[in-house]
Amino acid sequence: MQNTLQQGDRVLVDKLTPWFGSEPQRGEVVVFHDPDNWLAGEPTANPNALQTVLSWIGLMPSAEEKDLIKRVIGVGGDTIECKNTGPLMVNGKALNESSYVYAGNTPCSQDEDGGQFKVKVPKGMIWVMGDHRQNSRDSRYNQADKHHGMVPVNEVVGRAIVKAWPINRWGTLPVPDTFDQPGLSDQAAAAVSSPGAVALLGAAPLVLVRRKRKASKDD
Repeated sequence: MQNTLQQGDRVLVDKLTPWFGSEPQRGEVVVFHDPDNWLAGEPTANPNALQTVLSWIGLMPSAEEKDLIKRVIGVGGDTIECKNTGPLMVNGKALNESSYVYAGNTPCSQDEDGGQFKVKVPKGMIWVMGDHRQNSRDSRYNQADKHHGMVPVNEVVGRAIVKAWPINRWGTLPVPDTFDQPGLSDQAAAAVSSPGAVALLGAAPLVLVRRKRKASKDD
């Protein structure tokens, strides 16, 4: 997810909103459980005493859980397509991703094993991609799994809303404007409000250390 997030960043995750029937929306950065062994071969972290206590009271994920963090590109009913080096298309609309895609990356790649694709997202699923497009083992490269690269909505832990630590990295994680362009959706999308005090009460810090990488660098 570079440069939106850096290795070691801690984020606050809105875990309350899904309890009220909300579902992930395009452009959001979400944390989700590994849907089908995307993290195969990744080591399980050994938590220190503090991390163990925070996990026990629910302020950090269990060390035994393997969670990922990516950006939602498509939701149920969307058609997503990328050819050559882009742009990335959602329901026939080109996304301007310059505000969040890693500098020097193209929206998609010439890699035929995932870099070129056209998919229809089933209801109850989302399609996710990392912001470091040339180095992200995301939905594109997991199309051979049982969900065809999609992530079931019920596997989503919550929406990452704030970069909380280190302090010099503090900042919100808003939905980029390109996802608000007219005609992007033929569906009546649910309104997504900015996280308030109630949402923050259910927020949990998450250490970004266990993410599937296409190579040795961050995604």
